[in-house]
Amino acid sequence: MTPEQLKASIIQCAIQGKLVEQKDVEGTAEELYQQIQKEKQILINEGKIKKSKTLPAISEEEVSFDIPDSWKWIRLGEIVEIISGVSYDKKDVSKEGIRILRGGNIQSTLVKAEEDDVFLPTEYYDDSKQVRIGDIIYVASTGSKAVIGKPGFIDNDFPDTLIGAFLRICRPVSIKYTEYLKIIFSSEYYRKHIRDLAQGTNINNVKESYVTELAIPLPPLEEQHRIVAKIEKLLPYVDRYAEAYEKLEQFNAKFPEDMKKSILQYAIQGKLVEQRQEEGTAEELYQRIQEEKQRLIKEGKIKKEKPLAEITEDEIPFDIPESWKWVRVCSVGVTQTGNTPQKSHPEYFGNYVPFLGPGDIQNGNVNYDNQGLSEEGKEYGRVTPSDSVLQVCIGGSIGKCALVDREVTFNQQINSIYPLISDCKYVYYVLDSYYFKDYMKENSGGTATPIINRGLWDAIVIPLPPLEEQHRIVAKIEELLPFCERLVK
Repeated sequence: MTPEQLKASIIQCAIQGKLVEQKDVEGTAEELYQQIQKEKQILINEGKIKKSKTLPAISEEEVSFDIPDSWKWIRLGEIVEIISGVSYDKKDVSKEGIRILRGGNIQSTLVKAEEDDVFLPTEYYDDSKQVRIGDIIYVASTGSKAVIGKPGFIDNDFPDTLIGAFLRICRPVSIKYTEYLKIIFSSEYYRKHIRDLAQGTNINNVKESYVTELAIPLPPLEEQHRIVAKIEKLLPYVDRYAEAYEKLEQFNAKFPEDMKKSILQYAIQGKLVEQRQEEGTAEELYQRIQEEKQRLIKEGKIKKEKPLAEITEDEIPFDIPESWKWVRVCSVGVTQTGNTPQKSHPEYFGNYVPFLGPGDIQNGNVNYDNQGLSEEGKEYGRVTPSDSVLQVCIGGSIGKCALVDREVTFNQQINSIYPLISDCKYVYYVLDSYYFKDYMKENSGGTATPIINRGLWDAIVIPLPPLEEQHRIVAKIEELLPFCERLVK
């Protein structure tokens, strides 16, 4: 249950007579109702409020829930006076004079003066529309139906302040009824009822008569006071619950990503699966990879590389199993940086082969249909085969990567590696690990735009397990990651 649902449940219990017990000594709502009618008549005789039309009797269909026997269903208009807002000509708007409250002044039932409030000349002043302490204002017209009925409580003095035409005042017959009426206006029962009655297309409006005729439950006055006191006692607990709930939500939001982070970190530290002697060593695999690279160089399929610097102890970020080996990225495959064929040659672009940019890589997935190169343009692009890993190496999305399942070309914001005699998925998970991406970000150059050059990217050290262990690591990762995805949903 969310904090909002908990608060709504408490308020619903309150207006159904379930929050506090009933006491015979406090009389009945019928007696209070008769007293209210006398109070209204006195105000009418004194000219303080207008005589209202006789309201229809409440039908059984309008009674939404059961209430205690000592309570009474009444029309809202029988306990409040509804006052419409003032209409004004926009040419009269100024920065001083009579303040006009609008929907934006209502913030979580609080009514606040704002710097951009509208002011009108003093001739607009109408004492009957002056807001007073104890008034409840609500949004009667708005472009958003969800905002219809939004209440605001006038708890402070607002001198020379009227309400605009899109608001209305609900003024209780006596201020002693205000606190209970605030509970009514805060209830989902009231808000849903008002929203359902709103009409209009571009502007939603709820007629004054609809609000006046709203059926509300009325408890005896002393019980009203106890209901208000009980809610005021409970709300601090709701606030504490909201704080705890927010922390839990933040934890739940982070947990799937943290779990994935931990899984990948365990994987590249050799802690996800056990090591097996019969699978050989990473040193043996490394030598096979170097032999394969030499063969490709001799056949002219790849260029000869510069000798790699020895890996120092300072470069090693964590311990790995003895059968593993620390290597540099470029030593386990063929790496390259993308490029973009000259756009002055439109004939280079088409749909013969996908041409990828950073925006085409999202959450490990690849959009192959966004743009492409023609067969001729492919000759001027950087091509990498299926099972290559692509990684963004510049900008705000630096580090995001994906494994391609077909031959692609890519632009200069992306580096690629085609693994040799290694599990391409294992290499992908290493590059997608927080260790690798954090290293990229921490060592990127540039001022406004972070960038990691190809030479530095090639030289990042990564842990290499024996090939069979790579396959088992990938299988274990793919067994566990779906659990992270389910947690997100």
